[in-house]
Amino acid sequence: MTITITAFDWVPDFAKGQVRDLRVRWALEEIGLPYAVRYLRQGEQKGAAHRALQPFGQVPTYEDSAITLYESGAIVLHVAGLGPGLMPADAAGRAHALEWAVAALNTVEPVIMNYAIATLFEADRPWSAARLPAVEDRLRGRFAQVAARLAGREWYGPAFSAGDLLMICALRTLAGEAPLAEHPVLTDYIARGEARPAFARALAEQMAGFTGTPPPGMARETDA
Repeated sequence: MTITITAFDWVPDFAKGQVRDLRVRWALEEIGLPYAVRYLRQGEQKGAAHRALQPFGQVPTYEDSAITLYESGAIVLHVAGLGPGLMPADAAGRAHALEWAVAALNTVEPVIMNYAIATLFEADRPWSAARLPAVEDRLRGRFAQVAARLAGREWYGPAFSAGDLLMICALRTLAGEAPLAEHPVLTDYIARGEARPAFARALAEQMAGFTGTPPPGMARETDA
């Protein structure tokens, strides 16, 4: 089975190590599946050829001989079913891994993205300063809830799973930011994930792929 994913050949510096093909690379590395990468220049993701695979014009996508997928969460969960290492063998364990994965994507990541919009992507807009205190309050509240759930645990379940992979990827978006640094439970959790050899390989592969040049006028637009 030949697996091909898509990724960007260039993103702004702040997005390097964060673009969501990293999640898919990490999952594939965890279960030991080789993969090829089809790199896109900025702008190509909006073209008809790529939109036939990813209707929202983003990365990553996943293709093998049997299926084509988009959305990093869906791809990671699919990959988790292709081999051991990311999904518990028992039904209850699988359900809890899925629970944590959905929490990462549906409950935690949207609050993180609201903060990123207010502090980075739309920081220069007149409404951002007024919105920021409420955005920060929601973010801090959510981080406190995640930290409380993880207290005393190495991973969410008995072993590292796809749920942990997706939650760590969501949380590390704000690495170094005060709302995250306030919770050692979360920073330690991220550090344990980043210490995994599969993560190191995935990150190195993503970083090595940024060999392109920015299109004229490109500043902050990215699908990270």
